[in-house]
Amino acid sequence: MVNSPSPTLISTESVVHIDRLTHRYGDRVALDAVSLDVRRGEIFGLLGPNGSGKTTLFRVLSTLIPPQAGEVRIMGRNLATDRDAIRRDIGVVFQSPALDKQLTARENLTCQGALYGLAGRPLRERIDDLLSRVNLIDRADERVERFSGGMRRRVEIAKGLLHAPKLLILDEPSTGLDPGARLDLWALLNGLRQRDGVSVLLTTHLMEEADKCDRLAILESGKVLAADTPAALKGRIQGDVITLTSSRPTDLRAALRQKLDISDIEQVGDALRLQRPRGHELVPSLIEAAPGLVDSVSVGRPSLEDVFVQLTGRQYLNVDIPTHG
Repeated sequence: MVNSPSPTLISTESVVHIDRLTHRYGDRVALDAVSLDVRRGEIFGLLGPNGSGKTTLFRVLSTLIPPQAGEVRIMGRNLATDRDAIRRDIGVVFQSPALDKQLTARENLTCQGALYGLAGRPLRERIDDLLSRVNLIDRADERVERFSGGMRRRVEIAKGLLHAPKLLILDEPSTGLDPGARLDLWALLNGLRQRDGVSVLLTTHLMEEADKCDRLAILESGKVLAADTPAALKGRIQGDVITLTSSRPTDLRAALRQKLDISDIEQVGDALRLQRPRGHELVPSLIEAAPGLVDSVSVGRPSLEDVFVQLTGRQYLNVDIPTHG
């Protein structure tokens, strides 16, 4: 488990301030009056399924597309008027690889350095330092085509950090990585902010990744449904979450209403959910009230998925691509 860093590292100062940001693609609203603040020294997550707006927000914050309406300030600078200055303060890691596989790790970083006017001994020393910190100094002169997915992601992060940005923005950083590579990635991110004070903003559709953030915003249909620490968000759900699955969920719901007078049941697909203190004590009564209708039952502490269901009334679709190391 990756331990959360000391809260003293996090300031109340905002490195990203978003005020009623709105973006449209034709008639479709991708971002609907989004307002957020990312604090200096924290890892902030944008959590949402496909189509939630997090990718559009990433593209705006990484200066790929300009804000259409609303205001965005990064390091105090207005994104609409100071884009070039902002680019010097941010590092960006895209979900799709942006490495030349025919070049070595060192050569990829050297090319990146040239884009920022870096050269000579300072650049060589910076490259060696970063490759050491991402545990690739012993592979610095190997072609990237020989690297695993996790190793390539580490080279990507080194690229994003080459010009010493104050804010690192990552798009779905764990997608496609195996569990071991994901742990390595998070150890690296926590080390960056502890050693260098780098603030991190990332998009993710993975609940377990969002749970590691200091704070996160849950997005759906272009809107921010909630923003807080993972613990505070889960704390909105009182007691335990009881989940029942059934091949006849409508009948099961009706039986529980009639026999136990339970009306606060959420139906999500073939599952029914309800919240109760000491939920395990209610399980026998639920099964007895609907003989033959309950296929399975589970009781657990609230998760971020439960928070999403409570906010939207629907199941969170967690789609990932095959992993590789």
